[in-house]
Amino acid sequence: MSALIPLLAAAPAVTGIAGYVARDFRGITPLHQPSPTTAAPGSPMTTQLRPQVEHFNIAELTMTDPKGYVRPIDRVHVEPWGLYVARTVNGPRIQYLETWLLPELWLRVTIAHYQPGHHRDLDYCLHIGEYTRIEPKRWKSMDQYLEIAVRHGRSAELRGVDELLAAHAAGLIDMTHAHRALDRATKAIAGVAAHDHEVEPWLATQDITLTWM
Repeated sequence: MSALIPLLAAAPAVTGIAGYVARDFRGITPLHQPSPTTAAPGSPMTTQLRPQVEHFNIAELTMTDPKGYVRPIDRVHVEPWGLYVARTVNGPRIQYLETWLLPELWLRVTIAHYQPGHHRDLDYCLHIGEYTRIEPKRWKSMDQYLEIAVRHGRSAELRGVDELLAAHAAGLIDMTHAHRALDRATKAIAGVAAHDHEVEPWLATQDITLTWM
């Protein structure tokens, strides 16, 4: 973990990232040392920590979730800088999901529409990961454990640092990818905070304009 500390310390003070990360780091074994709770290969803990991978087939309007289930997609839209996907969930809490994959920023921007009575105090969820157009009509999403919970005009909270470190200790993510994920999260929080904790004005400075239902 010592290799990641300079990156966190260099984050602009306005973002508050040092506080978010310091909180998540407390009590966690450094990356470069063996963890007493490191899971053995193939154990349930290791399986649970594997990066969440999804595949999107634009031609067939389907997505394959991390467990291998194929789900229908309602709408897709492609821009030079990303892919929009909307789909019905009809789960116990969430009715509908809208997501933009933004490969250059290592971001997945999601708005969840909740079932009546299950609203959360959350406007956007920004997942950090590798989002790739692997074929003209196929995309791949691989989350890298970190996410940022954004509340309009109020806050941007970093989550998942403990999972990232545990995954590294289990050999599921190397130092290069862990460092890159933290770097991208730092930049995203800094950008959102610099625009009064608003996601879309910050993205507009990157020549990205998101559209939603």
